[in-house]
Amino acid sequence: MKLTKGAEFLGKFKSSDISDRRYCTKCGSHISVDHPTLGLIDVRIGALRNFPFKPKVHLNYAETVLPMKDGLPKLKDFPASIGGSGETMAE
Repeated sequence: MKLTKGAEFLGKFKSSDISDRRYCTKCGSHISVDHPTLGLIDVRIGALRNFPFKPKVHLNYAETVLPMKDGLPKLKDFPASIGGSGETMAE
């Protein structure tokens, strides 16, 4: 992730054994969650203005509380390539 401005306002704390949560120190907004051991960064889409978001997959669908009928693949947890089961679930 490359920040283009506001890096001085980016706070961080360890939120789990594998994750660091990043937030705005001015307003407290949640910006991202870094997962260094997985090589992933979850960026909250609301933090990006004018971003052409096109989802490709649902992760952790076994835990969903809002079923999505959108034709996208639904993974039970995570892809096998990063330690998940890679199992898909029915819509």
